[in-house]
Amino acid sequence: MSKEAALMMENNLNQVWNERNPEARLKAIEKIYDPAANLYHVDDQVTGFDAINSSVTSTLKHLPAEFVFTKLKPVIINNNIGRLIWGAGPRGESPVATGMDIAHFENGKIKSLYVFLDS
Repeated sequence: MSKEAALMMENNLNQVWNERNPEARLKAIEKIYDPAANLYHVDDQVTGFDAINSSVTSTLKHLPAEFVFTKLKPVIINNNIGRLIWGAGPRGESPVATGMDIAHFENGKIKSLYVFLDS
């Protein structure tokens, strides 16, 4: 499961958080997340595909269009918990923000995702 979980976390970064089209993003969310999944990030907590999609849309609206999320270190999986360290900033440049995703997996899907933004 660890290789699949690591890939799922990378796909979440690339296909969910880097996807500006809400319809395409929703399709990725439906593949990666459990239908009753929870997303927790900076003063926000939502449950379910549509709510996760709306929350990501809201976040991306506050970022410049040229910003992308990039994996900074290899994903680490410990049983059913995964950690991905990321940076955000203009493509090909040093990140202007960094953070970490912690995912809890159940039945081969993300059940909960906690997004931490470094201060």
